[in-house]
Amino acid sequence: MARTRAPRTASRRRAPVISGLAGLGVVALTACSVTGGSSGSDGTAEAEGSGTVTLVTHDSFHVSEDLLAQFEEESGLTVVQVAPGDGGALVNQLILTKDAPLGDVVFGIDNTFASRAIDEGVLAPYESSAPAAADAAQYAPDASGSLTAVDVGDVCLNVDHAWFAEQGVPEPTTLEDLTDPAYRDLTVVTNAATSSPGMAFLLATVGAFGADGWEQYWSDLTANGLKVAEGWSDAYYTDFSGGGGGGSRPVVLSYASSPPATVPEGGGEPTTGALLDTCFRQVEYAGVLAGAQNPEGAQQVVDWLLSDAVQADIPGSMYMYPVSSAVDLPEDWAAWAPLAEQPFEVPLVDIAEHRDDWVRSWTDLVIG
Repeated sequence: MARTRAPRTASRRRAPVISGLAGLGVVALTACSVTGGSSGSDGTAEAEGSGTVTLVTHDSFHVSEDLLAQFEEESGLTVVQVAPGDGGALVNQLILTKDAPLGDVVFGIDNTFASRAIDEGVLAPYESSAPAAADAAQYAPDASGSLTAVDVGDVCLNVDHAWFAEQGVPEPTTLEDLTDPAYRDLTVVTNAATSSPGMAFLLATVGAFGADGWEQYWSDLTANGLKVAEGWSDAYYTDFSGGGGGGSRPVVLSYASSPPATVPEGGGEPTTGALLDTCFRQVEYAGVLAGAQNPEGAQQVVDWLLSDAVQADIPGSMYMYPVSSAVDLPEDWAAWAPLAEQPFEVPLVDIAEHRDDWVRSWTDLVIG
């Protein structure tokens, strides 16, 4: 969250930094959900009841404060946010705490971890009737109804245009380029075992080089000075030269939607760009947690995330594409944040069957 989620906010997958929480800190948001409430015609909650609903998210989750406040006013329940970390850490924590759930509803499980969350029984089925539910259905990971798609985006390598221009080095364009000695010590990615973008990038390489070739690619990449950060924020804001934190590496694992966040304040072109031949498509889901103390409130939150208002807010707040086909995207996205025409793909059934083995092999090879 969040995507996660480049800069998820004017500066994260997005650009101002997202107000995620470290560890298991809890913050009360000016938002609400309702026990036993119903949805209005626009998919938002109608006022009925009171109480608290706990939303468990990745640390890049963000929606506009006005929408949270409106949801509070219309529903009656205070939303409390718990953010254990990146998408991978989120799923791990949900599994570890499934007998005493961290909350009522989750946002931020993505298609690289969806089957694991479903198989571990951390989710309860729920079928939303919100406006975007029909569009979300095409991304369903299985027929269980446990997860509802909220947004999509492409995990891709991003480059710092200014760095390459200043150094007189041609920008890389493909995965193979990054193993060339000309790009030694220039790339930072995130940990595939703990980060959902990291896992997505591992899958991109499986899709690109096949089950028999991806390990050799990572061996070559590691030998060429690859750096691995634990999460997206560290990679983008600390290690990436174009992330504003004074980093030294001009190639970072981020999102196809990151560049618009680097357009200078006075206008012009982004200072970064996404390499659209390196992408894996990520889908982020919401779901009701099994054993939730407030399952009705959890259902209201899922409906709210699919409402027209929140779906329209997603590009600007989380730098992802909404699942809703009714939403008008920001004008600069057409120029600076297109989705990849041919992202690398790995069938969900293969992810479910081989993910743990791939992660173990990746960890042994890259982390040691």
